[in-house]
Amino acid sequence: MQCEMCGETIRGMAKLVRVEGAELQVCSRCEKYGTEVQQPKRADVRRPVAGPVPAARPAAIPLARRKRDLFDYMEGEIADDYAARIRNARMAKGLSQKDLAMQMKEKEHLVKKIENAELIPEEGVRRKLEKALEIRLIDAPVEESEKKVESKLAPTLGDVTIIKKVKK
Repeated sequence: MQCEMCGETIRGMAKLVRVEGAELQVCSRCEKYGTEVQQPKRADVRRPVAGPVPAARPAAIPLARRKRDLFDYMEGEIADDYAARIRNARMAKGLSQKDLAMQMKEKEHLVKKIENAELIPEEGVRRKLEKALEIRLIDAPVEESEKKVESKLAPTLGDVTIIKKVKK
């Protein structure tokens, strides 16, 4: 069997690695260029005695853990009326969609899709929108621990006293 990356004959076990989205059977020297893909263990594998061994590519292997999406990185939930908030703030500033896109250094098509609620803005785009339009698109839930608890205690003498050191 030959390494699908460098072309050398593989001595020992071939490693299945993912390099830029492609799964390749590689030698031990080329495995550092990708991430190893776990091969499912099959009990009934029969290997032919004679003839070349074809490179086996397993079907889609489910990942053990779930991939993170953009909502995992957000500090709160985006408002349900985000499209209306953006449109109203843009019109209040007297900007066209093209002007807003140029100010944000994004494409006009992206702004149109976000305003039509066809696309939820990613974190970076959301921040640019909030900065350019001076609005808030995240409705962060207020947790009990974050609520400010007012103290019934009066300030003490130590709280109001400022001690000055005497210079000698």
